[in-house]
Amino acid sequence: QVQLVESGGGLVQPGGSLRLSCEASGTVFGTNTMRWHRQAPGKERELVATIDRSLVTDYADSVKGRFTISRDNGKNTVYLQMNSLKPEDTAVYICYADILDWTGRYRDYWGRGTQVTVSS
Repeated sequence: QVQLVESGGGLVQPGGSLRLSCEASGTVFGTNTMRWHRQAPGKERELVATIDRSLVTDYADSVKGRFTISRDNGKNTVYLQMNSLKPEDTAVYICYADILDWTGRYRDYWGRGTQVTVSS
């Protein structure tokens, strides 16, 4: 079984920082594109940041300059460093990865999400 497991979420004050991690475990032979999404109550899921295997990145305008996505291919892990957090960043943050798995093909995998709450 392949699974993505997020960690690092929690409660933080406005202006604070958090670092999220997402590790792909199980029969993982490789990862291609990895992404962070977020879902706030009553809102559509939003793409936050993307990183490909060559470390080319892309960010939503709302987080540009504040968030940094990175990855460790040896650990099959993607990270999201979040600085200068705002209440509007409050959401469940969900990890995505395009994974070469036991079937011998790349398939889409999603984590269960980790809650980030930005509040005084």
